[in-house]
Amino acid sequence: MGAGCSSSSSFSLSLSLPNHRPLSSSSSPLHHPKSPSNLIIISPSSNHTFYSHKSFPKSSMTSSPKSISDPHSIDSTLLQNLVHDSLVWSSLHGLVVGDRNVERSGLVPGVGLVHAPIALLPNSFPEVQWNQACELAPIFNELVDRVSLDGKFLQDTLSRTKKVDVFTSRLLDIHSQMLQIGKKEDIRLGLHRSDYMLDEKTNLLLQIELNTISCSFSGLGCLVSKLHRSLLSHYGKPLGLDSQKVPINDSASKFADALAKAWTEYSNPSAVVMVVVQPGERNMYDQHWLSSTLKERYPFSHNPELINTHNVTSIRKTLAEIDAQGKILSDGTLQVDGETVAVIYFRAGYAPTDYPSESEWKARLLIEESSAIKCPSISYHLTGTKKVQQELAKPSVLERFLENKDDIAKLRKCFAGLWSLDDSDAVKNAIQEPGAYVMKPQREGGGNNIYGDDVKETLLRLQKEGSEEEAAYILMQRIFPTVFPTVLVRDGICYKEHAVSELGIFSAYLRNKDMVISNEQCGYLMRTKVSSSNEGGVAAGFAVLDSLYLT
Repeated sequence: MGAGCSSSSSFSLSLSLPNHRPLSSSSSPLHHPKSPSNLIIISPSSNHTFYSHKSFPKSSMTSSPKSISDPHSIDSTLLQNLVHDSLVWSSLHGLVVGDRNVERSGLVPGVGLVHAPIALLPNSFPEVQWNQACELAPIFNELVDRVSLDGKFLQDTLSRTKKVDVFTSRLLDIHSQMLQIGKKEDIRLGLHRSDYMLDEKTNLLLQIELNTISCSFSGLGCLVSKLHRSLLSHYGKPLGLDSQKVPINDSASKFADALAKAWTEYSNPSAVVMVVVQPGERNMYDQHWLSSTLKERYPFSHNPELINTHNVTSIRKTLAEIDAQGKILSDGTLQVDGETVAVIYFRAGYAPTDYPSESEWKARLLIEESSAIKCPSISYHLTGTKKVQQELAKPSVLERFLENKDDIAKLRKCFAGLWSLDDSDAVKNAIQEPGAYVMKPQREGGGNNIYGDDVKETLLRLQKEGSEEEAAYILMQRIFPTVFPTVLVRDGICYKEHAVSELGIFSAYLRNKDMVISNEQCGYLMRTKVSSSNEGGVAAGFAVLDSLYLT
């Protein structure tokens, strides 16, 4: 497919950039109609000119670089070469996803591949706020762990939601069963991602959400950073950019190391890491990057009996397959299809659609009852819900879980406004100024939030009906980040757009009883979407993968 560039931006997308979801089968919002008037077709590879620093067109060298401040002004020949090289690099380095137009692309690896949707150049981001986000990661990890141990807090916080939200209710039922039998997770592994936007008006870094299950794009996200560093190393002079200002992103290797360390703590060299996946997963390559890295990297075992821990084996199973093939031995060991499972890494199970029958719920319960290390456990999963996020933002609640006053202050500084729908003042304000708020249900996966006039209409309807449905939602301050010009590339075609971005910080936490083995920031994910959009999931077709250029 030829690559081209369009300046059209006549579609709209949503404000919560989701953290995980299968590729949408619907047409992509970035897939503009093709016509000679809005496309610049990239020259065939045989005619592609790779410029040396001395041979770039004068038009690209005559003024101070505009690629970050105004990439729309990049010389057309230079732009063609940038797009061409980015597509070649992506194909050669595995920056790919399944092609939604190929039926078997989500079923058979290597069939129906297309480059991942990307921003052509990295996004300018203040280094001060970048450092702040990185510093917050281990504090949030510790908070998640502390909250997960307080079963009463989780049950009480979500008790009203349980009455009106069937999905949350089923999760709470499993959690309640674990509390009743006194099930304890001595070894606790969390692979998290905290998402932020930089509010233009206040210049504050504000948290969108904290994801504790199925945090996607640790594999492909780090590749985008490598792509941008590669492009800037070749084209940095005419662009006026320094490749070293794109932070190195080791998210795949650091997540793999965390999984390997957890596997080591399980102390069974013959056990496997099981990745729980959705059937027909077109985002499988992001997951395969992690599994491949896990297999190849040494997990730095401190156990002298497990020195040779290369080639940690991973298997991929759907929840339905786990129900059909799984069993728990008398000592609590989980076996699936004859394999002993040491660590369970969820890349599914976060949405109601992942549980189409009782079979999937039976599998989730089986997993929780076992002695395998869960990433996440049911308590970690519930800690990441929107209602818990809102509850933690209340005065004096953080003090229930953390002692360090400086850490508490750092967390509070990044909290956006969060309110329960039983806060009459907040509801009144939201009805009067609906554009300043977002209504969020207890859902992951995007496409569920309510914006604009729909906020007002929904709140008025709930008031009129007087039902308890309001407990299924929280109100959140709507964040308005800076809009900037960018070039987005999807399906081999580039588009000049005005966009906004969201920064996600990956982190890992591993604890064995009283010993914290790992608590660290693990790289990042930058997602960019058209500014007229509300929704913004990459795999759902709303956004593109991006990286940072520190300023």
